[in-house]
Amino acid sequence: MSWQERIDAVWAGADDLTNDEMVEAIDALVAERPATDAVALFEAAGARDHAGREAEAEPLYRRALQVGLPEPQRAQAVIQLASTLRNLGQAEQSAALLEAELREHPEHDLADAARAFLALAQHDTGRHTDALQLALRALAAHLPQYGRAVSAYASELGAP
Repeated sequence: MSWQERIDAVWAGADDLTNDEMVEAIDALVAERPATDAVALFEAAGARDHAGREAEAEPLYRRALQVGLPEPQRAQAVIQLASTLRNLGQAEQSAALLEAELREHPEHDLADAARAFLALAQHDTGRHTDALQLALRALAAHLPQYGRAVSAYASELGAP
């Protein structure tokens, strides 16, 4: 079984593990890789995030992104880092990270996920109208019957 298949197997069984067991299982596999392996760093960060250890996950996400992750892990790491930052009380930084991601990759497969987490960060920063507009516009794209109306209503929010 390949390294990635073993990682995937740990994630598939995550619900049957305690948080500590999950981190230990991922860390055992991460230890097989070089310290600069971006995917291994990403998996280590994700395990800590899953375990509610966001403060430990943040630097690992940053390092994985710095080293250079391939897609789709790069986009996942940006979204997960932004969510982690929000959970750590850094909603402004979370929003800025996601806004940059959406500017650079507006049509990425995970763009709607980025928009969802951006809406949460905007809400946390008091930008409630922006958050609702963003969420409604993202949703409108998936509403064949009412998408245009929902998009129009979103545009009207906050208008004088």
